[in-house]
Amino acid sequence: MSKLVHLQRFLPGERTRMMLITAAIGLMAGLVIIAFRESMELVKTIILHHGASLLGIDQGGWRRALLPLLPMVGAALLIPFSLAFPGEINGYGLPRFLKRVNLENGVFKARTIVLKIVSSALSIGSGNSAGTEGPIAQIGGAIGSQVGQRFRVSGRRMKVYIAAGCAGGIAGIFNAPLAGMFFASEIVLLGTYEIGSFAALAISSAMATVVSRAYYGEVPAFPIPPYAIVNPLVEIPLYTLMAVITGIAAVLHIRFFYLVKDRFARLSLHPQLKPLLGALLVGAIAIYFPQIMGDGYDYIAKALDGDTLLWRMAALVVLKSVATAITLGSGGAGGVFAPALFIGAVLGGSFGIVVHSLFPTATASPGAYATVGIGAFLAASTHAPMTAIFLLFEMTGNYMIIIPVMLTAVLGTITAKWLHDDSIDTAELSQEGIDIHEGRETAIMKSVRVGKAITEDVCFISENANVNQLLELFRDSSNHFYFPVINNRGFMVGVVSMQDVKTALLLPEADRAGQLVGAICARDVIMLTPDASLYEAIRLFDVKGIDEIPVVESKGEPWVLGMLKRQDVISAYNHEMIRRGIGERDEAVRIIREV
Repeated sequence: MSKLVHLQRFLPGERTRMMLITAAIGLMAGLVIIAFRESMELVKTIILHHGASLLGIDQGGWRRALLPLLPMVGAALLIPFSLAFPGEINGYGLPRFLKRVNLENGVFKARTIVLKIVSSALSIGSGNSAGTEGPIAQIGGAIGSQVGQRFRVSGRRMKVYIAAGCAGGIAGIFNAPLAGMFFASEIVLLGTYEIGSFAALAISSAMATVVSRAYYGEVPAFPIPPYAIVNPLVEIPLYTLMAVITGIAAVLHIRFFYLVKDRFARLSLHPQLKPLLGALLVGAIAIYFPQIMGDGYDYIAKALDGDTLLWRMAALVVLKSVATAITLGSGGAGGVFAPALFIGAVLGGSFGIVVHSLFPTATASPGAYATVGIGAFLAASTHAPMTAIFLLFEMTGNYMIIIPVMLTAVLGTITAKWLHDDSIDTAELSQEGIDIHEGRETAIMKSVRVGKAITEDVCFISENANVNQLLELFRDSSNHFYFPVINNRGFMVGVVSMQDVKTALLLPEADRAGQLVGAICARDVIMLTPDASLYEAIRLFDVKGIDEIPVVESKGEPWVLGMLKRQDVISAYNHEMIRRGIGERDEAVRIIREV
């Protein structure tokens, strides 16, 4: 026994084990990033470069009309995977990923890692307009989920491991550990900054960055030119104006993205042909604006370097948004992070060209505004200002950029939230009636109807009954403290409570016999219908400070169906939790067995 006690002193504690595991998750995420990037470069070389040479597209002239064939090849290669794994390949998958992490069991199959690498590489590498960062976050999250399943951790710990994988993925792809850490906190964990989870995210981000830098070197995602504020008195107001414009543009981008997605969903075309149609449309745009193809990082570098052709940059603000919506809305694979960086760069660059032409001696070059625009648009579209701020800071290493980036990221996010409650990652869930920020408990309470929880053996009394009859009713129904009061038509007109009876008891007995229930009951009462949610009911219990609420058929015809007690709400919630827990357990077991 004493030997066991001595041995336990040398074993790592619970917190230390978690840190070691998240370090391993970060290392694995870094290795998978390398595999992902190399796969995408391979596809890009084969389809875009060799394909363009084979078709003679690089020779120009009429052969440029063949350009749409290249993204269509990538879309066609997705078809076998889409048929084999329906629901796991096509479209923008991050909203569904966030739903599973925050509202469900957080269990992902091991094949998610391979499928996301292959599908995203085929789609983006062939020129379809999307980003790698969304898939990388899901790949990292799947790694964390696999680790959690192997160690059989709790749901809360599983969520931390998934977020750690996401943090490692983003940190490694951008060579920006702080940005990866805040991405996982703001987007995956919905703004959670607990010390335990934050430490896990930091360790995973650091490990993934170490692996990425060991392979690729300390090279940022794209080069950032030198930055300086020329005249703060002039430029700070201009950056404020740019933040507002960026917030408006982000909302338009989000709404257009889901408009196109809905249109493709309603399109009477075979689901496997929709990505082909989307690739054709993107390729048609690329004939004249090839900058919109793929993740767009090459042109972002040119915008940051000071592309001064205003009409082209202004056109690309719209066309990149259109191309991304078409690619992902039609069923292409990828994310929206890189397109947000692209749109922010060209939007900021366009703004910079205009203000620099108006105030040439008091403003920085258009490239500086393009740099700040990246952070502003990213923050406004994802509602993640800290991620945007640290991403720009880590890519530039310039303290001077912090002030305008902080200003534009925060004001852009405020503007976007004021105009549209949801980010591009949560809008799809809101369309389904899910508020992911409310958490699992609230989501369950909103999903259960009052009709399933009410007590049907309700007693009521006529408004024409006297107080003595009411006293007998209370005496015979010791478990009830409220009774609905009905009129001659059977509709509820009020509620009488034990407190009302206590007041009536103070009257002389002769007056009591003549006192009608309708005269002492409360007429202005709250009511619920069977379609109301438990969440609405519990809020009324808390706000009004009552213990029972009458449930009526409808507000127009208040036929009493029952009385809802606070305990009824709690019991119904507990039953639903158990039912879902059993279902999620069975689903998790099924997924693990398939793995």
